Amino acid sequence: MPDFGGRRLFLFIRHFFALVQIEYSVHWPAAAEGMEIMRNKWLSYIGKGFVTGASMLVPGVSGGTMAMLLDIYDELISAVSSFLDDKKENSALLLLFTLGGLGGMLLLARPILWLTRTFPFPMLYFFMGVVTGGVPMICAKAGVHKISVKSMAYPAFGMLAVILLGRVSGGLGLYQLSSGFGAVLCLIAAGAAAAAALVLPGISVSYLLLLLGMYEPTMEALAQMYLPYLLPLAAGGLLGIALTTRLLERCMNRHPEVTYLLILGFILGSVMEIFPGIPTGFQLFLCPAMFLGGCLLTGCMAKLRGPGQGETITNPDMGE
Repeated sequence: MPDFGGRRLFLFIRHFFALVQIEYSVHWPAAAEGMEIMRNKWLSYIGKGFVTGASMLVPGVSGGTMAMLLDIYDELISAVSSFLDDKKENSALLLLFTLGGLGGMLLLARPILWLTRTFPFPMLYFFMGVVTGGVPMICAKAGVHKISVKSMAYPAFGMLAVILLGRVSGGLGLYQLSSGFGAVLCLIAAGAAAAAALVLPGISVSYLLLLLGMYEPTMEALAQMYLPYLLPLAAGGLLGIALTTRLLERCMNRHPEVTYLLILGFILGSVMEIFPGIPTGFQLFLCPAMFLGGCLLTGCMAKLRGPGQGETITNPDMGE
């Protein structure tokens, strides 16, 4: 069973760090303390990647949204956009987070698929609660302490953008209208746009591919491993991630209030997109309880964040 394999892997990593820490504590006490801090940080990266990867399996839930709620979004943006500034630390963060994400997808794909199919309303209400529970944290990041026109306008704009994107149907069919070198350029542009959707919280990559009329061709190319299609798409994705993360880091440093308020709008818009409707029967009581449970879970995660976390990222090379 995959669950047993994942549990053994987790226990192996924990015991390995424990043995190394014991050895260091005997000969180098100061180094042992540093090893403890490093172990906790690395396990945190893996765990947050695990949860983020698993959340991406839920229809309509954005991985960027979950990364924001887990308070690792800023670190990921900074690690990608300023990768060369600290290759060792940034590589560790991205590698461990990616491994955790892949583990979450592989180990929880079947359970989450079963739960969302068997109990669609309670599960979607639970994830709506998880997302909604992160609103106070994002407001704190934006520095919002009272209601104002700005604090209402920017989230409303972000919500409108996500809702309109989800309402577009039919697709633009750009790839089908192109051929030869034009098709390659179209794939690179689509990859860059999909990467931007992947980075921005609340925006689903699948929605964007549907908008471009490229969802089905992309799924077919993945199933057949058709490299002439996938390689330009991946190249555009890498370009889009690099550009989007650098732009976001600048915005978070120079205009934190506006940036986080827009992100708040994206996230609230995603909640409206996954809203399944009004429950009936016994679920009329279960769904609000699941929603409240999701809110409380996010609140508990916010309280468990260590000191110094949850602050706006800063880069000495950029102005305030």
